[in-house]
Amino acid sequence: MTDFDSPWKEAVDCFLQDFLKLLFPLVHDVVDWTREPEFLDKELQQIVRDAELGRRFVDKLVKVWLLDGREQWVLIHIEVQGDEESGFERRMFEYFMRLTDAYDRPVISLAVLADENPDWRPRAYESELCGCRILFEYPIAKLLDWSERWSELESSQNRIAFAVMAHLKSKETRRDPEARLMWKLSLCRNLYRAGWIREDVLELLRFLDWIMVLPAALAADFTKQHDVMEREHAMPAYVTTWERNALAKGLVEGRVEGRTEGRTEALRETLCETIEVRFGQLDAALLEEINRLSEEELRRMHRAALVASSLDELKAQWPKPAQPE
Repeated sequence: MTDFDSPWKEAVDCFLQDFLKLLFPLVHDVVDWTREPEFLDKELQQIVRDAELGRRFVDKLVKVWLLDGREQWVLIHIEVQGDEESGFERRMFEYFMRLTDAYDRPVISLAVLADENPDWRPRAYESELCGCRILFEYPIAKLLDWSERWSELESSQNRIAFAVMAHLKSKETRRDPEARLMWKLSLCRNLYRAGWIREDVLELLRFLDWIMVLPAALAADFTKQHDVMEREHAMPAYVTTWERNALAKGLVEGRVEGRTEGRTEALRETLCETIEVRFGQLDAALLEEINRLSEEELRRMHRAALVASSLDELKAQWPKPAQPE
């Protein structure tokens, strides 16, 4: 069975701004993106532990700050629903109420419908009895609708647009492995032509590999053609031997530990390369500091390295070492 949960979780984590810009632009435009969003997934799971609330791909809780000064911060609850489900509207309402009660903050509930039924569009929960009425409406994004906007996705510089293309073609080719191989290679070419930084290419290649799993023989064919493609586009080796083995042996099987280690190492390499290109060769002390950074800190410092005007300015933003208790 294709693993849709893991890639979408990472896609939302890595590309939240692109995710909202493509699928929920009204929400994207009110967020203050100069302040780092904070993911509260563990807190979400503590609040909504009821296993009977239904099967879904991804549910994410993010704390963001708004451009509107009247609210210091709000919560965004994101649900990526993979299958048509009766009672989905009630579950969205229950999540909204539990989160509002737990945090006493405004909550924005968003639903991404990743199923294959074009007519299933649950937008609201409504209940009425003896004059007492509840109406809870929330925005939805139907991924299937993007099939009719394929050229828009292809020409977009939004990284979630690539994820949506991979998702649609994975659904479309689930019973046709030869067609899946063709589309996987085609999407790879689009990815290399996009001109994104190495870190983003790595994340999107992992997304593609997870969501478009091939039989062993075709997977080997993909690897050969992918290697040729890298050379044709004069690309650096985006997927190292270790990463390729991890994708084949660990990631598809869901070995989270291997996936995390590989992702962190790729982020560390990207940060080192960016600093070297912009500010010159790394010294031993800075390299030691980079090796101590967490995955979240590596992401933050890479973004800082892209815009800092000097190495001193970058170092001024460096995370402070944890103090011993």
